[in-house]
This record gives sequence, structure tokens and C-alpha cells, in this order.
Amino acid sequence: MAYLCKMPKQPTHTNELVHESSPYLLQHAHNPVNWVPFSSEAFERAKTENKLVLISIGYSACHWCHVMEHESFEDENIAKLMNENFINIKVDREERSDVDMIYMQAVQLMTGQGGWPLNCFALPDGRPVYGGTYFNMQQWANVLLNLAELQKKEPLKVIEYAQNLTDGLKQSELITTQKKSELKISKDVLADAVEKWKERFDDSFGGPDKAPKFPLPNNYLFLLRYALLQKDNYVLDHVHLTLLQMAHGGIYDQLRGGFSRYSVDVIWKVPHFEKMLYDNAQLISLYCEAYQHSQNKLYKQVVTQTLDFIEKEWYNSEGYFYSAYDADIEGEEGKYYVWTKEDLHTILKDDFDLFADYYQVNEVGYWEHDNYILMRNENAAEISVKFNLSSEVIEQKIENCRTKLLKKAETRVKPGLDDKTITSWNAMMCTAYAKAYLIFGDEHYKKVAVSSAQFILTRLTQDNGKLFRTFKNGKAKIDGFLEDYAFTIEALLQVNLITQDKKYLEEAKKLTAFTLEEFKNEESAFLYYTGKSSDGLITRNTEIHDNVIPASNSQMALNLFYLGTLFDNENYSKKAFEMLNMVSQDLKHYASGYSNWGCLALYYLYPLKEIAIVGNNVDEKLKELHQHSFTNTILAVSKTKSDLPLLKDRFKENETLVYVCENKACKLPVKTIKEALDQLEKI
Repeated sequence: MAYLCKMPKQPTHTNELVHESSPYLLQHAHNPVNWVPFSSEAFERAKTENKLVLISIGYSACHWCHVMEHESFEDENIAKLMNENFINIKVDREERSDVDMIYMQAVQLMTGQGGWPLNCFALPDGRPVYGGTYFNMQQWANVLLNLAELQKKEPLKVIEYAQNLTDGLKQSELITTQKKSELKISKDVLADAVEKWKERFDDSFGGPDKAPKFPLPNNYLFLLRYALLQKDNYVLDHVHLTLLQMAHGGIYDQLRGGFSRYSVDVIWKVPHFEKMLYDNAQLISLYCEAYQHSQNKLYKQVVTQTLDFIEKEWYNSEGYFYSAYDADIEGEEGKYYVWTKEDLHTILKDDFDLFADYYQVNEVGYWEHDNYILMRNENAAEISVKFNLSSEVIEQKIENCRTKLLKKAETRVKPGLDDKTITSWNAMMCTAYAKAYLIFGDEHYKKVAVSSAQFILTRLTQDNGKLFRTFKNGKAKIDGFLEDYAFTIEALLQVNLITQDKKYLEEAKKLTAFTLEEFKNEESAFLYYTGKSSDGLITRNTEIHDNVIPASNSQMALNLFYLGTLFDNENYSKKAFEMLNMVSQDLKHYASGYSNWGCLALYYLYPLKEIAIVGNNVDEKLKELHQHSFTNTILAVSKTKSDLPLLKDRFKENETLVYVCENKACKLPVKTIKEALDQLEKI
């Protein structure tokens, strides 16, 4: 019998984005809109043709970006309006976060809110004129017609709008970089900040008392450390409630591991189904640290499952990680992840009832269109009694069910993969693997962390010492931004810790010196987000507000503190403290938006411990140490002689010694971790 192969439909349009590597830009390569990538040539063309520029920004996993594309950018009539009246630039915000930062701020100044898709119209010199986020088809047509008409009839008014808005952007940047806070960081400032924050705790389901709920890992890392240092059991309970509810909820992929970007409701049930590398990297680090303090087996399971997911789906054996999974599958959000009762009955057969209780395939887990979102039942003891099975037997049966469902899921269309590599996100994942190795001792985690660090140093580092921002199809491009440097330095410090190979520490030190020069602001202690050689932007912005990814300035301040302590570098330590004090007022009034700064504040406000481990068995001692709870501690390690101030003259042949210090004053060396912990306890 002969079969006819259906040939893929040939695109009727192709624009300049077809030559790009970004999956998001390639998604738009066959729109009838004459999209072009962000470049100086695009703005020159706008000047020549006397047209406004549309800067349309999104990312591959963005649901509403897809909606606006289908409604408007694929429509021939809308495309005609856009092509005739504007130069249309498409930007992947993950590649060009510098462009996104500027035009997001412009839209927020205009409208009071922001988000993606972000659509901002500008003059040919880049000054913004008008913008917004998502527009439906009719709204978009009206915007296009009105702006085209205004540009033709009243061009001076358009220029006036642009100048006023650009002045506002520059004034906002000046306010950010020239912060002068009379308020010095103190325990009282931090206590006031946390007290205000407590008012917004959800005591039933964890997280904030509103929806949508974003995991915001750095928030809970700060709160965990604060609670342990301050002995605040209410905050500690809130952190663990949040971590447990997230791990039980639909925001966590109960079959594969890994977290979605956020939950649309207060009970962590219905996720926005996109998965991002940066979220999962930070959440792995958070759950590692929470496990270290609580020994909760669920936290370990979350870490190991999520790392399994990352390695299976997003890791390339060359040493780099991909960026994201899309929320939409065949035009339906979450289709890959949800199940009907009928499907579950068919696949699981006699184990359906147990599985349905365990993962709440009932009114709790019901979503829509007969689909259920798997949510773990907290009442394991009740399930054990109901089915008269031990917890061990239940876990084995559930694992068998997971295996069957995952096999069935392999027949489904997978979410779209954003297979570009972002340097800062890879560095975060490198750090996560290093922390997982320290706490769980799996040598494979160490191997992946080292491979990741090596990839950044060899393939994402330029000959002149600069980092690249992205990597795809064997090619790195775009000069890195401050966040790429900040998180790479952190990763190198972690890899130095797990390998005791001083080259990683030296690379971190060298990259720090380069960063301070390349991103320096002569008028401020803060660093610019873009390097001094960047061009084509109307202003250089400064990032100080911690969001789903901590601010690049807060992470650099932490790096400076860490390196300042290790190398006894007074300039680094002084700069970190100066940067921290500049945000002390903001931290007091809005701690959740400055939580990474809060992590830095803890080092200054509570006893700082230093642990130096020197000798052949450093790795063994280090892993043993991480089986115990400790915080506010800087670690210095070496297998051999070292010139680091904390390690100098402390190496002895055939011995591994542990030195416990407080603010550089050390106790007598000990040979066991138990003795070291006893000394720590007395600080």
C-alpha cells in the first residue's frame, strides 16, 4: 500500500529574522511584518525613511506574546499598516536585556505598569514616544493609525513627547545612582523590614497573601537565613510552609521535577506552565539550603528530581544548559502536563485509586475541560491507613505509576524548547549543581558543575576578558551584561570550593577586577548594567531592585564582600558596604524587593564566621560539614599551601586541619568537623 507524505506548508513570507539564532526571533521569521533585529542599521533606515521605530519585545515562553503574534503580527492587513508606517524591530528580551530594561522603564513611566509582550514606539534616535504591553487586534490597529497620523501631521509634538519621556528616564536613572540614604543599615532596620513583610505572609499556603504567586527564591533564602540568625520561629515556619506548599502544588511538576514560572492562584495549584532555567537553578539552591537546616526528605526529592529533569531535558554534554520550555503546546496552555481521569484509569489500572488519592485527582486537583493538575496530598498517613499499606510500599507503587505516565507522556508533543544559552542563567545552574554536590555528596553533580564552569571560561569568554551573553549553534555573541559577570563570579567561587582548584578563585578575582572597570559609574558606587563599550542605547541603566533574578548590583556587592573577606581586600569590602547602605532605606520599606541586599546585610549585622580547611582531605571534611546547619559563614579551603590570608601558614603535611574564626580571629585548629561545630556553637 502506498502512503502519501504531507509536505510541510511553505511559508508565504520571510523577513530578516530568518538569519537570527534566537528561538523567539525565529518564531517571527515568517510573519508578514517586515521584522528586523535590533541594530544601528535599523535606526539609520528609520531616519532615512522618516519613520517611527516599533521596538517589540518578548521571549519564547511568553504566552501573551504568542497570542499577539497570532492575532496581529500574522494578519496581512495589520502587517501592511506596520510595514508602510514603521521600521519594525523584534527583540528577544533574554538576549538583549539591556534594551528591554530601557523600554520597559519607558512604558512603566507612561502607563504605570509593564510586562510582555512589550511594544514601544520610538524616534529614529531611539527616544521612546509611546508604548504598552498586550494590545488586541483592534486596539493595535488604532494605535498604529493614530501614531502614523500624528507623525505625519504633528512631528514636533512627537519629538516633544519623546524628549519629555527621555528626560524622565534619565532623571529616574540619576535618582537611582545618586541615592543618599541617611539611614545606615542596622539590625533595627532589618527587623522593621521583616515586620512589615510579615503583614503580607499567607499563613495558610505560604508565599504572599495574593495571586499570582511567584516563587522568588531569593526572598525565602533571605528569610531562612534571617530566621535562623534572629531565632524567629514565625518566619522560619513561614519559609518551610512555603517550600512545602510549592513542592506539593501544581507549580511543581510532580512527574518530572522542575517548577513552572508562577501560580495564578493562592494555593500554588494552577501554574503558568512555562519552565525557566533561572527559576529552577535558584530553587535548587534554596531547597538545598533548606534541606541542610531541616533534613526534610521532600526537599531532597525536589532537588534530585529537578536536577534529573534539567539534565535530561536542558543539559548539553559540552557543558551548557538551554533556557526554557514554552507554556503552550499545540496552541493549548499546559496540554503536556495535565491528565484526564479516563487516561489515568487506562494507564494505571488497579493503582488508580491510590494514585488519585496521592495526587488529588479529585475536586482539589480539577482544573478545566475534564483535566486534572497533579498536586501531592499532604496527608500521607491517612493514605497509608486507608489502603493498609506501609509508606515504603506506597512510595514504590507511586514510583511505578510515575514511570508508566512518563512513558505515556513521551508520546505527547513536547513544549517548545528555547535552546539558546544565557551566560548568567548557566552560571546560576552551575552554582546549583555545586551546592547540591556539597550537601548530597553526589560526584556527578560536581562533574556537571565543573563542566559548566569550564564552558563559560572557554566558550563564553572573549580574548579580551569580556564575557559573551548568549550561545547557540556553536556560536557565542553579544557582549555580556553586569548580571552575566555577577553570577559567573559567584559560580567560579562555588566551583573553587568544591574542587579546591585555585584557578577558579583566580578567575573570579580577575573577572571582578575587569567588571569594576568595565561597568564603573564615576558618579556612583553602583555599577552600570551595560559595559562602557556598549553603544546604540539612549542611556545606561543601573539595576538595584531584586526581582525573579536578584539585581546584578546586589550580587556584585555579595561577590565583593566574599572576595574582600577571602583576600583581605579592604577596597572590595568597603565598596560592598557602601552599596548596601545606599539601599538601606529601600530595604527597610520594601524588603521583598531587596532580599539579596538583605542577605548581604546579614553578614554585617550578625557574627561573621570563617572556616578554613587545609589538607589532603578537604573535600571529605567539606561534605561532612555540609551535613550540618550553619549560616553566616565564609569558607576558605585548600589541599596545599596557600597565600590566602585565612589559609596562609596553616598547611601541615599529612594532616587536614579545620580553623574556626570570627572576624579573622581564629581558635586553635581541630581535626574533626564535630570539634569545629562545637567551636562554631560558641560564637
